[in-house]
Amino acid sequence: MKTQKNQKSKNIKTNTYTQIHIQAVFAVRYREALIESSWRERLYQYVTAIVQEQGHQILAVGGTANHVHILFGMRPTQSLSSLMMLVKRETSEWINQKGFCVGKFAWQTGYGAFSYSKSQVPRVVQYIQNQERHHTKRTFREEYLDMLKKAEVKYDEQYIFEDV
Repeated sequence: MKTQKNQKSKNIKTNTYTQIHIQAVFAVRYREALIESSWRERLYQYVTAIVQEQGHQILAVGGTANHVHILFGMRPTQSLSSLMMLVKRETSEWINQKGFCVGKFAWQTGYGAFSYSKSQVPRVVQYIQNQERHHTKRTFREEYLDMLKKAEVKYDEQYIFEDV
């Protein structure tokens, strides 16, 4: 009987096919510019390792000194909220253990998450890879509010950002 149950469990996993592309965006608490270029790539590598350990496929990671974008192929084995909580918790701990920042590093509460079709993925990858250049023209706040509006996400602006 156990063998039959295990086989059914295995079949469920192998008979589940998805194509879910998510861009998650989250900011440093108070949007402070704390992610220095000297260790930014290491942070992106750490984020990549966390997401991949959870069984998801990283497509792009990028950002600036005050926020991060992650584009990944999400597997339906974990909720988005638990993945984001894990990424933010583990990266905060890592940054603090490494002593990259004076004082305690923390991410802002919450995140944005947006889904994309396969045909949109190359454009989103390019967008994430060009964050530094992109933010010479507009702030993270402007970018984030625009993303919410374009995705038609209802929001209350007073809860979007924590202020100092």
